[in-house]
Amino acid sequence: MHANKSLTEPTMIIVMDKSATKEMVDHVLNIVKEHDLKPEPMYGTTRTAIGVIGDKTKLDEGQVIRLPGVKEILLVSKPYKRVSREYQPENTLVKINDDIVFGGKKAVIIAGPCGVESEEQIRTIAKGVKKLGAQMLRGGAFKPRTSPYSFQGMGVDGLKLMKEVGDEVGLPIVSECISTEHLDAFDKYADMIQIGARNMQNFDLLTSVAKLGKPILLKRGMSATVDEFMFAAEYILNAGNKNLVLCERGIRTFEQSTRNILDLNSLALIKEISHLPIIADPSHAAGRYDLVTPLARAGLAAGADGIIVEVHHKPDEALSDGAQSLTLDSFEEFMKDAPQYHHHHS
Repeated sequence: MHANKSLTEPTMIIVMDKSATKEMVDHVLNIVKEHDLKPEPMYGTTRTAIGVIGDKTKLDEGQVIRLPGVKEILLVSKPYKRVSREYQPENTLVKINDDIVFGGKKAVIIAGPCGVESEEQIRTIAKGVKKLGAQMLRGGAFKPRTSPYSFQGMGVDGLKLMKEVGDEVGLPIVSECISTEHLDAFDKYADMIQIGARNMQNFDLLTSVAKLGKPILLKRGMSATVDEFMFAAEYILNAGNKNLVLCERGIRTFEQSTRNILDLNSLALIKEISHLPIIADPSHAAGRYDLVTPLARAGLAAGADGIIVEVHHKPDEALSDGAQSLTLDSFEEFMKDAPQYHHHHS
């Protein structure tokens, strides 16, 4: 027997009027069920929408539109559903704790080294970025490096160390999980789990990490189209995890002068077509520290919900990506003017 793909995705969305009562909503839910379809109510702040899962031809649109409290019917045209604004017009807010919210009025600034190298290193950087106003600490314990001879990270010990230091200075941590064998450690120590650019389409990993229920930072693959990026996000939402923040980290083009090109076209487009928050990573896009600040500003001006940036107290001694890391001094310069670039007009 073939699995029917229409069983899990909404094919129609019934949008209720702002003034619709609970009775009206329940009535619509019952009608949908009577037609052997599965309703999926989404209670928004201003209105309710009902996703209809199954074969929409079973339902007479003309009958539905005349039901009390029904405002309009949207047929879902996008191949991805749950990530789209058609499905959920309001911005998704991803909370790490009471103070840190992605997708709200304020940009979230995440800072820290490319890789965790030693206790002294991560503590010095964590204290420094905290003092300068960063809200989260980043750092790789597991590094998917292009060359097998590059520094591969400290592994679980690095993750543990980062969590200890993060707790000590008061910064939640985000770190990259590269394999399902480390799920337990990430469940235990990470406040947010990053799926790196090279793993964006590792669907087994996406689904397994999603099922932990923790906030996820999904990075766009360096050659991924917006559609492919959206589908990867759809895997996570489809696995039942709504705590998803996207990250634009630069794409590969014909241009060789910088490591990647920070694609703010796509970032702005994603803000239009999806309700998910999206942040920018100017460090990986630029590959050189002197371009990081202007790109970070541009990202915020384009509507990014935050910035993730690499900071190292001694970039010239860094075991990985020293060339693109800001010093604490240059991070301070960036933080001085960062807030004025983030105005949400939503």
